[in-house]
Amino acid sequence: MKRTIIQIDDEKCNGCGVCIPDCPEGALQMIDGKARLVSDLFCDGLGACIGTCPQGAISTIEREAEAYDERRVMSENIIPKGKNTIIAHLKHLKDHNETEFYNQALDVLKEEGIEIPAEEEKPAPPTGCGCSGTMAKSIERKEEEAGCCSSEAAPKSQLTQWPIELHLLSPDAGYFQDADILIAADCTAFSYGNFHNEFLKGRKLIMFCPKLDHSNDAYIEKLTAMFSRQNIKSVTIARMEVPCCGGTTAIVEEAISRSGKDIPLRTQVISIAGELM
Repeated sequence: MKRTIIQIDDEKCNGCGVCIPDCPEGALQMIDGKARLVSDLFCDGLGACIGTCPQGAISTIEREAEAYDERRVMSENIIPKGKNTIIAHLKHLKDHNETEFYNQALDVLKEEGIEIPAEEEKPAPPTGCGCSGTMAKSIERKEEEAGCCSSEAAPKSQLTQWPIELHLLSPDAGYFQDADILIAADCTAFSYGNFHNEFLKGRKLIMFCPKLDHSNDAYIEKLTAMFSRQNIKSVTIARMEVPCCGGTTAIVEEAISRSGKDIPLRTQVISIAGELM
């Protein structure tokens, strides 16, 4: 899959090693007098090591890389280094609003019977150091909110997770496990008046535009990873009638095929006038 990951410029790196302590995940090591990325699995791509490099040798790129594995990082690299490293790692995840990874880290600590530092028992609110717009989180809806709205009440949102744009989503987000998925072209939510109650209710949402986005190959790879690693109950596609929107279906069908899973799929086509076809 394609994701953000760090890269090191060998010519700029002078082997000072300042970056190593700022990567408690264990993705960086000193080898032959240079800092090296030794494992894609251990690099979260958040770039905490960038700011400490006095030579400006570290940057981030988007490339083919194995998915970051928080549970493996905790078991193999964080826990063995002791309490201070555990605290530093948890703070790192909170500062970057990585709630999903943070909760996974706490789960590992509980499973291993390791006491969680008192100040780390609950995720802190966004600090502004990371982008809260990309923070994965579930949205709880009260029962009365999830029901159909009366003519006297304003329509209620049926959205139960964030983010929703495919470019920002993690294929490993916990809310996709055992979920029914709605994959919608961007224009559908504005074109179909009852989008929330008829399409979105009871489903997790993924949105993108096959015409304007330039990440179709990356989207196929990300969806393939999601379908392969998660137990997806069903996929519903909502797309517009215009020909270019057919790319939505093509991307999803290719991803399901590559995953090797037999996932129930149906497509709903909406006219420009806002009617189901």
